[in-house]
Amino acid sequence: MRLAALISGGKDSIYATYLASKEHTVEYAISVVSENPASYMFHYPNIHLVTQQAALMGLPLIAKKTKGEKEKELDDLEDAIASLKGEIDGVVTGALASSYQKMRIDSICKRHDLLSIAPLWHRDPVEHLHAALHDNFEIIIVGVAAPPLDAKWLGRKIDHQCIDDLVALNKKHGISTVGEGGEFESLVLDCPLFLKKMEVVKAETNWSEKERSGTYDIKEIRLVDK
Repeated sequence: MRLAALISGGKDSIYATYLASKEHTVEYAISVVSENPASYMFHYPNIHLVTQQAALMGLPLIAKKTKGEKEKELDDLEDAIASLKGEIDGVVTGALASSYQKMRIDSICKRHDLLSIAPLWHRDPVEHLHAALHDNFEIIIVGVAAPPLDAKWLGRKIDHQCIDDLVALNKKHGISTVGEGGEFESLVLDCPLFLKKMEVVKAETNWSEKERSGTYDIKEIRLVDK
């Protein structure tokens, strides 16, 4: 089956792409670049690096800009998916538990006679994180927007200790261990699909104490042989 992968740069979408690639042929990457940091559907921090990630996976990238207005941003996603009609049989996404996102993508796919593939759907979130590490994913946190997450989390590598800390916060504060409620955003620096590894050369931490949120904005990367 020929698939297009909807990727944001983060762990869920790229891990779902990795899992789908074991059974199907991923032909394209699709990225929706939102102007709205508070988009209901689309990842925002470091979205520019999806171009590099797609190149490292050897995938042509269909990039679509959107103003990020609720519901209207779905029209932009649909335009991107529709542009590949006849070239793909389905779309793969990284949804775990968000019915809001999955139902809307399912509807778009149905209108265009495409399958909606979600390899992570209803997977245990903690198992998902550990599986990604086991499969040699290198992931960092690039955005936080839920107390008690603070500036110290920005740029933090997701390792087994980080997962334990997220589990503790989930038990105490109800924060999603995978950040699917918008609590945090991630970026994949390396995975088995990448021809080379990305390393951060220069980044800026931007934190708002008033909003209790912030981003880790990557300004420069370098590619390193594995």
